[in-house]
Amino acid sequence: MSDTLTNGLPVLTAKDFVTDQEVRWCPGCGDYSILAQVQKIMPTIGVAKENIVIISGIGCSSRFPYYMDVYGMHSIHGRATAVASGLKAARPELSVWIVTGDGDGLSIGGNHTIHLLRRNFDVNVLLFNNQIYGLTKGQYSPTSEEHKITKSTPYGSIDHPFNPLALAMGAEATFIARTMDRDPKHLQAMLTRSHQHKGSSFLEIYQNCNIFNDGAFEVFTEKKSKADEALFLEQGKPLIFGTTQNKGIKLDGFKPVVVDLDNGTSKDDLWIHDDKDLNKAQLLIRMFDNPKVEGHFPRPFGVFYETERACYEDIMRMQIEEAIATKGKGSLDKLLRGREVWEIA
Repeated sequence: MSDTLTNGLPVLTAKDFVTDQEVRWCPGCGDYSILAQVQKIMPTIGVAKENIVIISGIGCSSRFPYYMDVYGMHSIHGRATAVASGLKAARPELSVWIVTGDGDGLSIGGNHTIHLLRRNFDVNVLLFNNQIYGLTKGQYSPTSEEHKITKSTPYGSIDHPFNPLALAMGAEATFIARTMDRDPKHLQAMLTRSHQHKGSSFLEIYQNCNIFNDGAFEVFTEKKSKADEALFLEQGKPLIFGTTQNKGIKLDGFKPVVVDLDNGTSKDDLWIHDDKDLNKAQLLIRMFDNPKVEGHFPRPFGVFYETERACYEDIMRMQIEEAIATKGKGSLDKLLRGREVWEIA
């Protein structure tokens, strides 16, 4: 008899979520790390394997369901969110994970993404952002920076890029976070927080495409620069960063300011992170790309915002139960026939 947890589920390991399929990503791709971390956290979330489902669209990231030994579907371009919405509505007890990319989820699938978030289905969106189209061989994507030279923009992109977290905030997502492929512990923590949230969780994952956009996020992942360029958000703690934790961010009214803790500024003066504060979350999300903010700021990682709101599938279930209670069970035959009947002599 296999060992079981106190909740009656068998004790599993990451290996129990590995399939017999050959993993077909380019050697060195950041997707390998993301896959490994997802496999590591799955045994810890307290959900039976048969109740976990991974839905993907089209793109390099969307091969994910083949490599996870759970139920899943490799659906069509941009529609993973729509498929997952239908599944969650029909089977609300399932733990549903959506794997998408900056092209799949923000270009052809952008409309579906925003409506999923505003409806607040209790699902987890993992958006792999490599700022490029990888599967179709190196065209610019909705998150590529301006002036980006690619196969489809030989003179440089003139498009203004999306800030994925700002888009999620505008769609009123109830959980918004960011992590990266080359920080396994942080990635695991953010995956776990995403699962624990009741509602639509939106997790942007910086993922290196070493073939078509190598080093796009190197400044946030390399040892020599990470401490000064990455700011890790912790609930209830001041915003501190730097090689010797000697820098911080404080608010001058609603204006973020970088300060030197070795030059007279106290930790007590710093901005204390609160992921329930909508206004401060919006400042954090736009801090690095806001032309109104002077100076160079680190890129924030962690949970930016979390709030509670009723989930779509729960409201839908209550609406159906109320209709049945007041009107009785419906008849499909009567529905198809309609209320008007003609007799032809």
